[in-house]
Amino acid sequence: MRGWRSGITRLLPSRSDYRRLRRSWRGDLLAGITVGVVALPLALAFGVSSGVGAEAGLITAIVAGLVAAVFGGSNVQVSGPTGAMVVVLAPIVATHGVAAVAVVSVMAGIIVLIAGVLRLGQSVSYIPWPVIEGFTVGIGIIIFLQQVPAAVGAEGAGHSTNAVIAAFQSAASVAWPEALVPLGVVVAVVLIMLVMSRYVPRLPASFIAIILVSVLTVVAAIPLATIGQLPSALPPPSLPDLGWQNLTALAGPALAVAALAAIESLLSARVASSISDTGPYSADRELVGQGLASVASGFFGGMPATGAIARTAVNVRSGAQTRLSAIVHALALLAVVYLAAGVVSHIPLAALAGVLMFTAARMVSPAVIRRVLRSTRQDAAVFVITAVITVSFDLVIAVGIGIVAAAFFALRALGRASSVRREDLPGEPVRGDEGIAIFRVNGSLFFGGAERVLEGVGEQPGIKVVILRLSQIQFLDATGANALSELVTALERRGVTVLIKGIQDEHFALLERLDVIRALRHPNHLFREMGPAVEHARSHVLREHPEWG
Repeated sequence: MRGWRSGITRLLPSRSDYRRLRRSWRGDLLAGITVGVVALPLALAFGVSSGVGAEAGLITAIVAGLVAAVFGGSNVQVSGPTGAMVVVLAPIVATHGVAAVAVVSVMAGIIVLIAGVLRLGQSVSYIPWPVIEGFTVGIGIIIFLQQVPAAVGAEGAGHSTNAVIAAFQSAASVAWPEALVPLGVVVAVVLIMLVMSRYVPRLPASFIAIILVSVLTVVAAIPLATIGQLPSALPPPSLPDLGWQNLTALAGPALAVAALAAIESLLSARVASSISDTGPYSADRELVGQGLASVASGFFGGMPATGAIARTAVNVRSGAQTRLSAIVHALALLAVVYLAAGVVSHIPLAALAGVLMFTAARMVSPAVIRRVLRSTRQDAAVFVITAVITVSFDLVIAVGIGIVAAAFFALRALGRASSVRREDLPGEPVRGDEGIAIFRVNGSLFFGGAERVLEGVGEQPGIKVVILRLSQIQFLDATGANALSELVTALERRGVTVLIKGIQDEHFALLERLDVIRALRHPNHLFREMGPAVEHARSHVLREHPEWG
C-alpha cells in the first residue's frame, strides 16, 4: 500500500516543481509572455484549420496549457493545440461534426491519463526514429495542403476530407483573379516571417507578420474572410454529451487522438529535457498532465492538447526555468480573450494560413530527410512508407504500419545475423574424431529464423555424436526452443547422440519446459565446459564403435 501511494504521489504536483522560482521568476515571467505572443497566432490558426474554430484553439491554449503546466512531467514544456492534432481532428469534424471534438477530447484525455497511471510513459522510446521523422514530414505536408483553401479564398466549399484532394479541388474551383488577393496575403506573411527568422530570430515573427498584414488589410479595406467574432470571456465549463451512442461512435477517433497526444507530448518533453538544464522529465507524470489537460479543455469546449515542440523550444531559449513560464503563457492568452477579442477578430484567415504554411514548411527538414535516406535501405523504406501513408490515409495508421515495417526489418536483420558454425575439436585429433561434430549457435534463436539456422545441423553424414554449443545464444524464444527440441529428437531417433554444452541460466527453464532436456538420451548429456563434453563424446564413439579405437 505504501509503495502504491508513493507511486501516485510522484505523479502529482509538488513544491519541488518550483524550487528554482526564487531565483528564476523574472526570467520565467519574460519567457511566458514571449511564448504567449508566439502561441497566439498558432492557437488561432490551428483552431481554424481543424474546423473547430479560432475560439476553440484559443481556449485549448489557455485551459490545456495551464493544466498541463501544473500537472505535467516537464518543467519547461508548453502545451496547446498543435499541427499534428489538427491533422487528426479535421476528418473527425468532417465526419461527426464540431460537437464531437469536445467529446473526443474528454475521452482521449481519460485514456492518456490511465496510460500515465499505468506507467506506460516509456513506451514512446519503442518508436523508431525513421517512423518519427516519417510522420513528421507527413504532418508538415498535410498542414501545408490544408491551408490551400484559405490561401485561395475557397474555405468552407465542401471539399474532400483528404488534404491532397481538397487542395486540388479548391485550387480548381476558385475564380483566379479574385483568389490572388488572399494568396498575396499568404505570400506577404511568409516573406515577413522568412526575413525576420533570418535577420531578427529573437522576435516573434508570426505575431508581427499577423499584426502588419491585418493592419494593412483593414486600412486598405481589402475584402477578406476574417476570424470573426470571438467571445470576450471564457465559456463556463460543461460536460459534453458522453451518451452511449457518442462513446461507441467516437471510440476509434478517441484512441487515435490519445495515441497521438501521448506520442507527441512525450517526444516534446524529451526534446525539452535535452535542450535545457532544468532537470529530467517524468514520462508517466507527463501523460497524467496531458490527459487532465485534454479533459479540462473538453469541458470548456476546446480541443485535445499535446506538448508543442516549437513553443517549448521558444520557452527554453527565452530563459524559462520552472513551470511558471508555461503558466504565464496561458494567462497571457487569457488576457487576450478579455482585453483584445475584438481586435483579434479582424485577423484575416489567409494570414493564419500563411503562418501555418511557413510552420509546416519548417517541419520538413531536407537535412533530416537526407540523413534518413542515407542511413540504410530498410530505414529509408520505413521513413517513406510512414510519410506516404500519413499523407494518403491516416496519421495513427501510418505510425502503426511504420512500427510494424521497422519491426519486420529489424527481426529479419536479427535473424540473418544468427548462424550455426561447425568448429574443430579442441586439442590433438585422435581416431574417432571424424564421428564427432561441434556446432556453435550464434546470435538469436527465435521465430524469425530458428528452423533456418538449425537446418544444417541435421544434414551432416557419418556423424555419431553432436555437441551443441549454446553459450553464445543471446536471445531465445519459444519457437527457438521448440526448434531445438525437434532437432535433438530427430538426431536421437537417427541414432546420433546429442550433447549440449553451455546452456545459459536464463534459458534453462524455457528449454526444460519445451522438452529439450528430456529429448536427450541421458540427463548427464548436459555440460558446462567443452573439455568434459569432448571427452564424453570420444568415449561414447569408442564404446559404440570399438573398431575406431
